Amino acid sequence: MGRLWDKYTGTRYPDSGIAPLPTMELRETLLAINGQDVPFRIRYAFPKEKADLVAEWRVMKPASGSGVSRRQVELRLKIRMRFIPLQREVRTLDEQVQVTWVGDPPKLAVSRESGSGPAPRVAREWTYEKGPDGRRRKVETFRFDSRDMKDPLRNLVLEAGWTWRGVVYRF
Repeated sequence: MGRLWDKYTGTRYPDSGIAPLPTMELRETLLAINGQDVPFRIRYAFPKEKADLVAEWRVMKPASGSGVSRRQVELRLKIRMRFIPLQREVRTLDEQVQVTWVGDPPKLAVSRESGSGPAPRVAREWTYEKGPDGRRRKVETFRFDSRDMKDPLRNLVLEAGWTWRGVVYRF
């Protein structure tokens, strides 16, 4: 059951022969990802989050409609990371929230979805536009893929010689 569970949780192990970095160096390396070229941010966790670091990404889908019927969806992805130095592993818990804002000015609607656990989230939207040759073509207007945030974090942890272990339930 171990390998099947590892596949479900997204657990990855570092290549053999890599010397693990100390905990503080790994933490500083992860915090160094913050910058202009990444759409998410990494910060120290608040005490109630029960983690060491948190990576957050908030995205607003393009609004549809106008006036009172205006709708806009906000997607939030949060990865809480807890370091376990004795086992040289980073335990991660993914949290996803989708909130719908309605009206102008926007007010929180009744629609709110949330979930936790290792589940990649992919959202895309397209519109049809007239191309240069006069034919209709699909144009991508919105793209969100949770792997754009998770993969760089996981790769950095593995390169540091630590295990990336997904957690299904709360810490």
